[in-house]
Amino acid sequence: MRQLSPAGQQAVNDIAQRHGFSPDAVASMLGSVIDGNGSMAQFNHPEFAGSGQWMRGGMIMLSDMFNNYLKGRVDGLCTELSNLVANQPDLIRTGSFQSQSQGGQYQGGPYQNSQYQGSGGSGGMEAGFGAASLFVPPPPGQGANWWPADLGFASSTGAQNDVRYAYFADSRRLAIATGGHVTVYDTLDHNIGGFSQQQSYGGSLSFTSQYGLVDVAGLPVVSIDGQAPPAPPQPVYAPPVYVPPVSMPPAFESPAPAPAAEGDIFAAIEKLAALHAKGILTDQEFGAKKAELLSRL
Repeated sequence: MRQLSPAGQQAVNDIAQRHGFSPDAVASMLGSVIDGNGSMAQFNHPEFAGSGQWMRGGMIMLSDMFNNYLKGRVDGLCTELSNLVANQPDLIRTGSFQSQSQGGQYQGGPYQNSQYQGSGGSGGMEAGFGAASLFVPPPPGQGANWWPADLGFASSTGAQNDVRYAYFADSRRLAIATGGHVTVYDTLDHNIGGFSQQQSYGGSLSFTSQYGLVDVAGLPVVSIDGQAPPAPPQPVYAPPVYVPPVSMPPAFESPAPAPAAEGDIFAAIEKLAALHAKGILTDQEFGAKKAELLSRL
């Protein structure tokens, strides 16, 4: 939550004194009411018995379900804060608010992941706070519309556990603010119908679409704090290593054929001569074959 102005701190102190809560608890609830667009709040503070939910018009749920006295006090506190927020410029957003669920904790039953049209409450603060700003003016370019200006008006917004989101159905964009950074995602062809945070603090944010429950981390990142995300590092391949051919050791070389014995050569010449005498071999054939055999000696 933004820093309270002196007038805002005085208003918180006065409300805390009237309702019997500490200024820290009232300031925490004020942030929850603002996040709920002035008409509802999802809160978690020890003085309110832990986590709970309030909606203008009578619906209130606490972890201490049977403590009706505390329910009445919390309802009165939230109603006065809702009236206070309604008189503040730029705190009530147009569009719908989508509630979130906290994994393992009851956060609104049938109202969970449904949309509420922010009514902003009615009437003014009993003490007549007027139009003085509750908060120190934000730096230029910041404020209620914390997302990049080129996204325009959000279709729905919400916040829980220091995580804020804004969904832009027409441009298929989703802005998430957490840890001082704003990340914009491409929602592709998802028709987002609600969000849920799976852990009590800093958990992964998921949303429901026509494909069921989807993790936000699986969406393509468009920008981080207004800058395009860095390109993924290209893989570096090592140059090929030249391996020289391995010469076969002499011990593994095929042995050269042994020269033919002289007796075998002369016997072959004699057979050729007999064939020549019978006219089977011509003079040229006999002479060529004889010369070949003699070359082996």
